[in-house]
Amino acid sequence: MAEDLITTTGIAGHGAARLPSVDVDSFNIELKDEDGFVGDRASKGAFREILDNWRKPLRKSGEDPFGEEPSDKISKKVLDEILVGDDLEASAIVHSAIEEFAQELAYVTRRFLKTKAWAKTERIVVGGGFREGRMGELAIARTEIILKSEDFKVDLVPIRFHPDEAGLIGALHLAPSWIFEAHDSILAVDIGGTNIRCGVVETNWKKAKDLAKAAVWKSELWRHADDEPTREGAVKRLVKMLKGLIEEAEAEGLKLAPFIGVSCPGVINEDGSIEKGAQNLPGNWESSKFNLPASLIEGIPAIGDHDTAVVMHNDGVAQGLAEVPFMQDVERWGVLTIGTGLGNARFTNRRNGKDARKDEKKAKKS
Repeated sequence: MAEDLITTTGIAGHGAARLPSVDVDSFNIELKDEDGFVGDRASKGAFREILDNWRKPLRKSGEDPFGEEPSDKISKKVLDEILVGDDLEASAIVHSAIEEFAQELAYVTRRFLKTKAWAKTERIVVGGGFREGRMGELAIARTEIILKSEDFKVDLVPIRFHPDEAGLIGALHLAPSWIFEAHDSILAVDIGGTNIRCGVVETNWKKAKDLAKAAVWKSELWRHADDEPTREGAVKRLVKMLKGLIEEAEAEGLKLAPFIGVSCPGVINEDGSIEKGAQNLPGNWESSKFNLPASLIEGIPAIGDHDTAVVMHNDGVAQGLAEVPFMQDVERWGVLTIGTGLGNARFTNRRNGKDARKDEKKAKKS
């Protein structure tokens, strides 16, 4: 009972296994096979390699419809247009790449489903930058068909929110529900190997108490990979971005909660340190002497009239949390985020205390 009280009405710990709406059964699993990390077979880079391999035979004969353009430089928008365009050969190349990538994603998904942590998973949400656009949606749909043909009883669905916003919206589900009663928005941070995105997320709690109507009011993007900052420089820039958003939110009359939800690559320890998986971030974020939540509180000690609280979790977890309102018809579900690597998290839905008390009352009456 005391444990339930702490986790549902207090501020959750960093990288917590129990959150207000779900139990996080696992995240950031690193599966391996004879070729290395399994997730590398279903990344954005892997798709571009597959596309390039399908172009090679035509390139040798000088008939490559993409010309000299490197495969990793062709935009998703262009590939989507080619899928439905008049150039049948170019369209066939993209369709071939999608099919091969779907086979790889099916292999990877199969490996996850066979782990103990992912047993009995009923639905998998696919997020990350690759999901955006027709090409990603086709790959996801094809993967689902492959798995169902092998009698895997699991649905694969593209993430509903824009991949750039899902991690920010998911941060709402790191916050305790009492925050939403007095405030209409929070600050959220999504840290990646290339970009850092900050935003003000409106809860729209009065319209939907399950946060299904949540939306990013305003966000700011910094492509830190271009600037190659030090770790301290990155934190300083992040604090500056957040302070700017606080000023804008206050000027707009938003009731900003004294809470910052942070998503970050890697294994997040309860004290806010990062155990592993942050190698693409600027500087050494895995140092025992570095603590991002503490640094943020030091830079922004208060929001409004209240002390700042920060909760940090894995970026795959945060992106998956955006889907919580839409996963209530299943019990066990997971998320795969296809980006530079393959993020992963597995959840089990929790019944909140209010529902549990209703059930108890019904049982007593009967």
